[in-house]
Amino acid sequence: MKKSIKYPIVLIGLVLCISGIRWLISSEPWILDQVANEERLKMSFSDLFSIEGNATLSAYLTQIYRFLGLYVLGIGFLLVSFTSDKFLEIYAFRNRLLTALGLLLLSNLILAYFWIPSSHFIFLMWGAIGLYGVSLFNHLKK
Repeated sequence: MKKSIKYPIVLIGLVLCISGIRWLISSEPWILDQVANEERLKMSFSDLFSIEGNATLSAYLTQIYRFLGLYVLGIGFLLVSFTSDKFLEIYAFRNRLLTALGLLLLSNLILAYFWIPSSHFIFLMWGAIGLYGVSLFNHLKK
């Protein structure tokens, strides 16, 4: 199996795993993208948490981000797990994996530009799309 198909997908998966773990272990995971989140909210988190009735909001946000982290970690783990040479030798499997990954990356990028355009995660998404492009190109020329 060509490593030029496998390694970019593995790298995307590893970055997803690291990102997921960061959201899982951070004490205030919404701060990992604070600038974009506060821009979207049109207020700072300090102001948001000081509003009467929002005393438990930080705990709720932590819960939501923990689920996000778990899903991002899970998707990364699945990508890494299903990039063995035996799996990637199967053309139909490789085709479906690249189709699903491409749709996921593109839809995330579109949503990020729409909802949080100043997020630094957009740069990670472009990097992932570049790596995906390398895998897709080598898949198509095979």
